[in-house]
Amino acid sequence: MKGKCPEDGWDESTIELFLHELAIMDSNNFLGNCGVGEREGRVASGLVARRHYRLIHGIGRSGDISAVQPKAAGSSLLNKLTNSVVLDIIKQAGVRTVTSCFVVPMATGMSLTLCFLTLRHKRPKAKYIIWPRIDQKSCFKSMITAGFEPVVIENVLEGDELRTDIEAVEAKVKTLGAENILCVHSTTSCFAPRVPDRLEELAIICANYDIPHIVNNAYGVQSSKCMHLIQQGARVGRIDAFVQSLDKNFMVPVGGAIIAGFNESFIQEISKMYPGRASASPSLDVLITLLSLGASGYKQLLKERKEMFSYLSSELKKLADIHNERLLDTPHNPISLAMSLKNLDENNDAAVTQLGSMLFTRQVSGARVVPRGSVQTVNNYTFKGFMSHANDYSCAYLNAASAIGIKKQDVDIFLKRLDKCLKASRKGKEKTVSRSSQTRGCSGIFSLVFLKVIDIHF
Repeated sequence: MKGKCPEDGWDESTIELFLHELAIMDSNNFLGNCGVGEREGRVASGLVARRHYRLIHGIGRSGDISAVQPKAAGSSLLNKLTNSVVLDIIKQAGVRTVTSCFVVPMATGMSLTLCFLTLRHKRPKAKYIIWPRIDQKSCFKSMITAGFEPVVIENVLEGDELRTDIEAVEAKVKTLGAENILCVHSTTSCFAPRVPDRLEELAIICANYDIPHIVNNAYGVQSSKCMHLIQQGARVGRIDAFVQSLDKNFMVPVGGAIIAGFNESFIQEISKMYPGRASASPSLDVLITLLSLGASGYKQLLKERKEMFSYLSSELKKLADIHNERLLDTPHNPISLAMSLKNLDENNDAAVTQLGSMLFTRQVSGARVVPRGSVQTVNNYTFKGFMSHANDYSCAYLNAASAIGIKKQDVDIFLKRLDKCLKASRKGKEKTVSRSSQTRGCSGIFSLVFLKVIDIHF
């Protein structure tokens, strides 16, 4: 395999054979093994052992998540192979000059925190992180958790799009002093009408003022445009690391992320900052997935996602026109779309929020309804117009995204249900929904969970 993702996917029996061969290299699976330490890979449940393919020791050692464990050669090899295969996929997705990466068993927010904590040792005087505003709590809290003070840079409105205020960023650098700034924390993938940050311009500022640059690329691997921005930013300026989610980009369970960069020694420093060993589950999940898909299968998914984005965009625009709304013009956002809800907003403020509830009870997940004037306090910081990435965006709107794995059927059903909900909202026919109607049509398990949530809150 030469450390690269195979062009064509493997069948499941081949993958299972490969994993069993790795597992028998771990000491806990040796015949006649005698373990007298505090951690010997013992598992009480056979079901748990089978779930993990008997790869029980995890990855890394107490001082380095990327280090080899002598008594877990198979798990260590799994870790090395996963990092190598993922690096190959990142290159094929568009960041050709990336030199190093590793899978970390934490989601994007905590992985960003790990990056900030690593930079703390390099810049002991620094206390600020410059952050072009994006209304998403985990990336904001990642800075707070690391012990730094976010300096929020408000976006500028260009047409319908919310874009990076480059002049404000540079002015803030001069005001605070470069030595007092830990890094610039930028974003690629985001909800429209916000669009990816101007990475090239930010990277040039970071290079000119010798300030580190960390990019939140949460679900950007699936977008050639987001990956191109990172590649270009690294080419013309400075990008120290970029962080992406495993579940959002590779369709695996939540719980892992990839930290990647262009300086191998810095990425190794981040991996050494992780305290203790770590779960191998995220690495195992993404390796199985990529071996199953192959490079050609993954690239096909990326192609289909892009096609579905165009389809969703055209069909949502048609629906918006029918309801006297409009699809906001956000050409720089390659994943997320936004449709205005001006009529609902003008007629009844509560109707905007009600629309979100109506969609959810009709099993439309992921659609995001954003009313005007919402105020949210996060760790003692108050955001006006929260969720809209601006203090006072011009209209309420609804978000929908074309993410990896989406099918034409998803788009068609969503548009049909959205159409019905918009009609019902305008006619004022949607009243308070009883418990029975809220769960009608849902699976039994969904119904029980939904009722439990209602019981907790009401």
